[in-house]
Amino acid sequence: MIKNTTVRLQQLATIIAVSILSLVLTAAISGLLLAFYYEPSAGAAYNSLKQIDTRINFGWLILTVHHLAGNGFLILALIQIIVMFFGEQFRPAWIVAWVSGILLTLNAVGLGWTSMILDWSQQGFWRFKIELGTISAIPLIGPTLSTILTGGEAISTETIVHLYTLHSYVLSIVAIGLSIFHLAGLSVQEQEIETEIAPELDPPA
Repeated sequence: MIKNTTVRLQQLATIIAVSILSLVLTAAISGLLLAFYYEPSAGAAYNSLKQIDTRINFGWLILTVHHLAGNGFLILALIQIIVMFFGEQFRPAWIVAWVSGILLTLNAVGLGWTSMILDWSQQGFWRFKIELGTISAIPLIGPTLSTILTGGEAISTETIVHLYTLHSYVLSIVAIGLSIFHLAGLSVQEQEIETEIAPELDPPA
């Protein structure tokens, strides 16, 4: 009974991994389409997104798909950690899938965090400013990290460019790589666990 539950959780984890990869690719493709019209600069960022939403054909749909794919990625990544935990995939045999799953979750959080100021809205601006103060308070590396993110002393166009680069290139590419790696690891592990329990399922001679 326990082994059957483990197998089912393993299969569920694989299904979630496929869904995560699909959402990551969807977010990447929709983000690429948005990049044709998005302007990563103070003031222009807000207007460009408004233009995409109201004037570009199917722009509202692409924006909606991008937001839903990003949020879905984060939600499924968190669910995946829970499924893997109850599926006993935290033991050494599952280290590859476990570590890649945790990194995927952190990556999803990072993608969400770097996107907060990309629309240059009041909410995003002040939220980023508050969190930037928290980052600056980190001993030793805080002030340097804050300067790297903002590109100077204040939040400006350079800040948007830096976060846009992290969001659209660094974290997005890492997300695709981790999703593929995670799915491949789970697929191999699913075969291994099926091989382990196969002799117990075979009828006696």
